[in-house]
Amino acid sequence: MTTPQRSPISWVPSLYFVQGLQFFVVMLIAGLMFKNMGVANDQIARWTGVLGLAWAFKPLWSPFLEMARSKKLIVVAMQFTGAAGLALMALALQLPMYFAASIAVLFLLAYASATHDIACDGLYMAALDNQQQAAYAGWQGAFFNASKFLTLGGLLVLAGFLEKQVGVFNAWSGIFGLLAALLALLAAYNAWALPGTLNTEHADLTVASVLKTLGEVIADFLQKPGIWLAILFIVLFRFAEGQVQTIGPLFLIETKAKGGLGLTTEQVGGIYGTAGTAAFLVGSILGGYFTAWLGLKRAMPVLIVAMAVPNAVFYYLSTALPTDLLHIGFAVSVEMFGYGFGFVGMILYIMQAVAPGRFQTAHYALGSGVMQLGFILSKTISGDIQLAMGYQHFFLWTIVCGVPALILMFFVKIPGRRTAQAEAAAAEALGA
Repeated sequence: MTTPQRSPISWVPSLYFVQGLQFFVVMLIAGLMFKNMGVANDQIARWTGVLGLAWAFKPLWSPFLEMARSKKLIVVAMQFTGAAGLALMALALQLPMYFAASIAVLFLLAYASATHDIACDGLYMAALDNQQQAAYAGWQGAFFNASKFLTLGGLLVLAGFLEKQVGVFNAWSGIFGLLAALLALLAAYNAWALPGTLNTEHADLTVASVLKTLGEVIADFLQKPGIWLAILFIVLFRFAEGQVQTIGPLFLIETKAKGGLGLTTEQVGGIYGTAGTAAFLVGSILGGYFTAWLGLKRAMPVLIVAMAVPNAVFYYLSTALPTDLLHIGFAVSVEMFGYGFGFVGMILYIMQAVAPGRFQTAHYALGSGVMQLGFILSKTISGDIQLAMGYQHFFLWTIVCGVPALILMFFVKIPGRRTAQAEAAAAEALGA
């Protein structure tokens, strides 16, 4: 029996809050936690980078999820799996081999979260028509980022307080216990609220047919004119970002004796969870309006330069080493604003230059996978580079890493406003 049709407002916020919660725990919170536990930067960057491959490779198994007609079943199952993983994380931190055990649990969380993302977006698109999708897109984005406020703001502040009371390991075990309980409650609520059924139906799809379609999608993607140059551009666009977004927060916590700013967990949480996240949202919104005004081709140089703002900000902080919290908070807000403003460029580039064609949705997923892979590759090596160079020279290096994308921009096809509209119309006609 299917559940009653409820207003999307009753399930869209909780669905996307969970999506963001699982992602930010693995990709942001874990690294800061390990830093406070004394793990070296190269180990943090390498292993959190490997975990991020789950989101890079998820397009490869997403077609197989179509064989289970009940997307609600997958969503709810992955949410309960995530809750169980968070509870295991609380236990893993109490073991002598806590780091290896934690990475194993985070591996489970990462792949459950990536699988949840696929089914989550599929459920959203299947349950809502085009008008409803547009109407509730704001709620979708707002609650995804609300989870960032909770994890980078509230949880880090709470963790910092508990660290002083019960020690680092006990504090973080408590944090993951709270997260497990929260996610289990949200999973139970979503089992009731989400549209669809919890019973699977036999699909007409077979493994052979899915593999055939996947092969056609990948072959068509690789045969697009200029695709290899486009792939290189996507990877280079995020090459500096992956490094600075990994090492930057660790630099804030690093002791002054080792060249860091020596902030506490509470202070970092307060900065990133409030002003930093707000600046990112404002930058993203303004970047979108700016690009819509000029068109992607004319806006791209500014967007690439904006992506270098975080690198320049952290280079400034590593040379000036300010101690005033307001000074540091303002600098981090500038960093996050530039990041949000510039990142719009890559999303729109994949939408308008890479995705259009016979398999537009699938090719957007592949392009996004390439984008995530570029981020993960640079993230993975960032710790080794930083340890070899030191913080100041490392952040200067990241500024240099942004130059190749700026040069390559003049050699790849970037659609302007009219070109993007024409290609979108052509893709719609092919779909019809």
